[in-house]
Amino acid sequence: MGGTEHLTVRREGATMVLTLNRPEARNALSIAMLVGLYDGWLEADEDDSVRSVVFTGAGGSFCAGMDLKALAGRGMEGEQYRDRLKADPDLHWKAMLRHHRPRKPVIAAVEGYCVAGGTEMLQGTDIRVAGESATFGLFEVRRGLFPIGGSTVRLQRQIPRTHALEMLLTGRSYTAREAAAIGLVGHVVPDGEALDKALEIAERVNACGPLAVEAVKASVYETAELTEADGLAAELARGWPVFDTADAKEGARAFAEKRAPVYRRA
Repeated sequence: MGGTEHLTVRREGATMVLTLNRPEARNALSIAMLVGLYDGWLEADEDDSVRSVVFTGAGGSFCAGMDLKALAGRGMEGEQYRDRLKADPDLHWKAMLRHHRPRKPVIAAVEGYCVAGGTEMLQGTDIRVAGESATFGLFEVRRGLFPIGGSTVRLQRQIPRTHALEMLLTGRSYTAREAAAIGLVGHVVPDGEALDKALEIAERVNACGPLAVEAVKASVYETAELTEADGLAAELARGWPVFDTADAKEGARAFAEKRAPVYRRA
């Protein structure tokens, strides 16, 4: 498994856990973190033994956004990765899930600060768990900046537009309970338990047929902006092939035999 000094990668069974690991800076994004994240997303996509990804942060924070000093290249930290950014100028957007959608389900486990770029990356995840004291928000307008990580496009598609515009235009912070009330996160748990809850959800995903899971996720995103008629046609094109897989046959046999299915991605 990969990883860098600011991004750790580990396995929990069929779940890959990607952890932003710069707690002294509330996991503000650095070059090393972005390179490690991008490599982690690719590794999860390419490894068929990985069925889900949990995305979290170390030290009681998720991510406080961009570290502008680090990304401007002040100091030598992360210099060894700068060639990666030159070779792929889009790497940072892929790492932040703006220009890359992992084919495996991504479950966010948020503690502490998840603001600015943290909230923007959150919008690229599929299922979201937050600790009670987590803080969310898009602070860019307060600093005369623009939330260019995708929020003016994605946020209004994920939560009601009135809430999206309030978050974007006021730059205020939101508690975990407020984030849940507007639909930005799905679960609020006691502080320190977000990762455990995310891993619990991941295990439920992992117990399902992986080909079906990936096809369902793809269909949801592919059809999100289509008309109902076009969406239903796209759903058939994506879904019918799943019924011909060995996974589907195994699921039916296991149900008939009243046992847990053993899926092999075939």
